[in-house]
Amino acid sequence: MRTPRLVTARVGRGLLATALSLLALGLAGAAGAQAPGSSDPGQGVLIRNATVHTTGPQGTLRNADVLVQGGTIRAVGTGLSAPAGVATVEAGGRPLTPALFGGITDIGLEEVSGEEPTVDGELSLEDQPVRPEFDVTLAYNPASVLVPVARMEGLGFTLLAAGSGKSFVAGQGGVVRLDGSADPIGPRALFIRLGAGAANLSGKSRAAQWMLLDQMVAEARGRVPADSPHALLTPAGRAVLARFLGGQGRIVVKVDRAADMRQLLRWAARENVRVAIAGGAEAWQLAPQIAQARVPVFVDALADLPGNFDQIGATLRNAALLQQAGVEVSFTQAGDASHNARKVRQLAGNAVANGLPWEAGLAGLTSVPAQALGVGDRIGTIAVGRSADLVLWTGDPLDVINTAEQVWLGGRAMPMRSRQTELRDRYLRGVGENGLPPAYTHGP
Repeated sequence: MRTPRLVTARVGRGLLATALSLLALGLAGAAGAQAPGSSDPGQGVLIRNATVHTTGPQGTLRNADVLVQGGTIRAVGTGLSAPAGVATVEAGGRPLTPALFGGITDIGLEEVSGEEPTVDGELSLEDQPVRPEFDVTLAYNPASVLVPVARMEGLGFTLLAAGSGKSFVAGQGGVVRLDGSADPIGPRALFIRLGAGAANLSGKSRAAQWMLLDQMVAEARGRVPADSPHALLTPAGRAVLARFLGGQGRIVVKVDRAADMRQLLRWAARENVRVAIAGGAEAWQLAPQIAQARVPVFVDALADLPGNFDQIGATLRNAALLQQAGVEVSFTQAGDASHNARKVRQLAGNAVANGLPWEAGLAGLTSVPAQALGVGDRIGTIAVGRSADLVLWTGDPLDVINTAEQVWLGGRAMPMRSRQTELRDRYLRGVGENGLPPAYTHGP
């Protein structure tokens, strides 16, 4: 999931130097804004009189309180009292939600998409390119400038994706919390891309994708000798794929065409593997079958045009139709999903505007992705015992006119600033007020 190239391979030395300088500046700013994930969450906080959207069995609680201590939610109810040393935040009826899911992104895996040394989300080996053992989480940078930018928008976790480099089997990713923690949580996910977009990686035919997948399954299950001259996988790759075939983690498949999803459901049932669909522009056409197979779908709720032959059936009602059939629906976006992760709220709001119930829209940014990715026992809902990953909003979080007033991750109030806000404030104050002049002076 790479962003468009911003700098060509023939970029001049001056422009490259400028880009690297800006990158260094951004990283310094991110480090200043970042709150280390290992810090003590303090004495806790009591958030009073909020409209608490638990996204769990309790539903929405009006004028409710949430008590946080030791980084964990200790109580949810009304009329709670703050223990000694616990700060109190008056919500005044404003919405309180779990921290939101940022979608499937490269946050922390790339900084400047056009500067290759800052991009770590793809593997491009010419020799034996099929390497499911490739794990992008090893390159995750919690000090990335993109982390505070996303976090300020109420995003608390994201799924790091392995992008398709030289193989339609891209590799592994995982869930990271945007609190400065260095390590992913929960099981890994294996990323596969099917359809026309990956045809050039599989002999220029989508039919070959199934042929190659079948061989890889045979290798992972020991039906092809490890020393076979026709083997596609390394020994490490066989071991990794065997884990996913055994149900240890979910296989996330980027696919849009209904015909390809039909084959995916058949393959998943035959091999008894847990899959999820990412994109799924035509998924509504197979909504009952997807629901029966209990396959979650990460929908791009802004996809409504036949941008290619795999998306002829795209519709803004995709999420609503899937949800009505009983499919667990979450959200992710195409294009620049990392630098514009904040737009995931717009996706959910757009789905609600086209028939998805509001509660399902919020669940698609909280409890649904957390459960689908194996971390629902820790994050994604407001409940006693869960990590205190919370957001207090100025208004409806699915309406982009509203903003995150405060974000808590692990019970710690996150700095509500980023490199962008620091630059904004620098130039708004003008020369002299903070000793930092603007970059350009006024002309004559």
